[in-house]
Amino acid sequence: MIHKSPLSDVEIPDTAVTPFVLRRAAELADAPALIDGPTGRVVTYRQLEDSIHRLAGGLAARGFGKGDVLAIMAPNLPEYAVVFHGTCWAGGTVTTINPTYTAHEVEHQLNDSGATILVTIGMFLDTAREAAKTTRVEEIFTLDPTDATPFTALLGEPLTEQVPVDPAEDVAVLPYSSGTTGLSKGVMLTHRNLVANLVQMEALIPLGTGEKILSVLPFFHIYGMQVLMNAALASGAVVVPVPRFDLEQFLTLAQEHKIHRAFIVPPIVVALAKHPLVDQFDLSSLKMLFSGAAPLGAELAAEAGARLGCEVVQGYGMTELSPVSHATPEGQGRPGTIGVLVPSTECRIVDPETGDDLGLDQPGEIWVRGPLVMKGYLNNPQATADTIDADGWLHTGDIAVVDAAGHFTIVDRLKELIKYKGFQVPPAELEALIVTHPAVADVAVIGVPDEEAGELPKAFVVLKPGAEATAEDIQRFVADNVAHYKQVRIVEFVPEIPKSASGKILRRLLRDR
Repeated sequence: MIHKSPLSDVEIPDTAVTPFVLRRAAELADAPALIDGPTGRVVTYRQLEDSIHRLAGGLAARGFGKGDVLAIMAPNLPEYAVVFHGTCWAGGTVTTINPTYTAHEVEHQLNDSGATILVTIGMFLDTAREAAKTTRVEEIFTLDPTDATPFTALLGEPLTEQVPVDPAEDVAVLPYSSGTTGLSKGVMLTHRNLVANLVQMEALIPLGTGEKILSVLPFFHIYGMQVLMNAALASGAVVVPVPRFDLEQFLTLAQEHKIHRAFIVPPIVVALAKHPLVDQFDLSSLKMLFSGAAPLGAELAAEAGARLGCEVVQGYGMTELSPVSHATPEGQGRPGTIGVLVPSTECRIVDPETGDDLGLDQPGEIWVRGPLVMKGYLNNPQATADTIDADGWLHTGDIAVVDAAGHFTIVDRLKELIKYKGFQVPPAELEALIVTHPAVADVAVIGVPDEEAGELPKAFVVLKPGAEATAEDIQRFVADNVAHYKQVRIVEFVPEIPKSASGKILRRLLRDR
């Protein structure tokens, strides 16, 4: 059975993403497009558009264009939108890097993506330089005053016309995702993928002109990139970027800017539901909390909603889906559900063992097909074929049920991915690292439930005969090699790792412990 959205199909413009995002820039020229959260610095729509054109001109003068990749490794700043869209306007591709990555992790992404220019900030400059040594990166620029090359050196004569691209084929952005399993892979999202999902989101969650969108979720992550930056700008809203989440700062800015809708993740919902600091702020303007990136329990949603006097709803998606495939329209929330399918998209609930379609209220894997589905994984045709079948269905690895009203609920996960505070932690990556520890013979990593974080990475470790190591030794070893959110929070030593006849780790048995 193929499910469709209760909303009418939408028309998807045949355009590059930046002209779509800037579609209201002339009309709103003197209105604020971005207000830097910590400083209050305002960038108008006219200034934003001019900076994008000047960056594109500077890139073009360097010979950068179609087929070239620029990497940005920075926190949320107004200039993030300039770098992102200046690159797209010049016909190039952006790859967005988590600024908390280690040099080794950055190096992998730079090499895999083929980036030739890297934009960062002074705080991460040492990591950037170390990572870039063995890559194709030729120049590194910083967005803040340092002794390195400033970002302003990239600006040139304005390029006033979008460099022609094929929206359906040319890749606009390369975020990295572990997909349903395995190591981090470049997700090829075309201009059409991004534009399609912006139009689809607009049908479900229309943002108002001048509405302020508090952007604490990182722009390098597809949720922050598309929902908090691109969708807001395309709607003529005001983006209020914040470099990192701090509860007091979040509450202060929500009060100051009279935030109507907050797009957040479950750990922030936990804080809003339980932290005593919340009572010191006037959040009466808040009408909706929209949670995504990880499952949110119905009880927690109800607790936060009751405390704040607002609706708490969920959405669902993946980097590979540009990202939103399901969302809850305002006023239509059902506790625990991820909402309804976005328009112009098809969905199936499939028995993962037989491949048969299932009926209402029967749990099965979510398959999605539509213009939001990625082009594929960069340099990895096998992973692409494992995720998108010959008929164009993307197999999400998540188990859900759908009710008679067309509302979906996530109930389980086929894929091995751990979600720590909304970030993806691939067990295979941690296992490949931990097994290199001189005392370790074998290892398996799973996620264990945690109210605040969603899941905590836990390692089951088998030591070599005669070898010694403590849990702290293993955790320190991991922490020295990966970003903070990938760190192992729990270590348990076991005599052996349960495996199938083919050698596959039987994670279910470990979870059942």
